[in-house]
Amino acid sequence: MILIDPPNWPGHGKYWSHLVSDVSYEELHAFAERLGAPAKGFERDHYDVPASWYEKAVALGAAPVGSKELVARLTAAGLRRRKARSSRTRGPSSPGS
Repeated sequence: MILIDPPNWPGHGKYWSHLVSDVSYEELHAFAERLGAPAKGFERDHYDVPASWYEKAVALGAAPVGSKELVARLTAAGLRRRKARSSRTRGPSSPGS
C-alpha cells in the first residue's frame, strides 16, 4: 500500500510529505511515476512530495497516515533505510574497536 504523511516537513521554502510503500520499492516507484514525481525526489526509502501534490497523491490512491504510523509501517515491512551515521556524528572510538 502507498502511504503519505501530512506535509509538515519544511525545506527549501516549502512544506513536504513523505511518500512510501509498505509493500515494495517497485510499487513506490511505479506510483511516484504516475504522480509525476522526479526520480531525484527519491531518498533511501521514500519520495519527498511538495504540499501542493498531497491531494493529488491521495486522489491517486495514497493512504493518508500520520508520520509515526508511516515510519512504523515502513519499518515493519522491512523497507526502512536509515541514514548512515557519519564518523563526525559518532563518538570517539574506543581502543580495540
